[in-house]
Amino acid sequence: MPGLLRGVARTAVIAGTATSVSNRVSRRQGNRWAQQSQQQAPQQAAPAPVAAPAPGVDRLTALRELGELRTQGVLTEAEFAAEKAKILAS
Repeated sequence: MPGLLRGVARTAVIAGTATSVSNRVSRRQGNRWAQQSQQQAPQQAAPAPVAAPAPGVDRLTALRELGELRTQGVLTEAEFAAEKAKILAS
């Protein structure tokens, strides 16, 4: 019986150590991933809204510039439509 008890105790110690190490590794990885996502977040900031054209700028030029921003992927279709409506309304 003492040999059986010793084996059970040894298994319990090994299992506890493995669990502790596993938890520590998981915590470190979680912290690293959180730091990486925080560092990448500013790079993925939304583009600045397009200002309405100045009164001296003609509509055609403003629409061309707006179209270029859309083709470059800076503006979404919804943003493009909203800005286009503003230009045409002015």
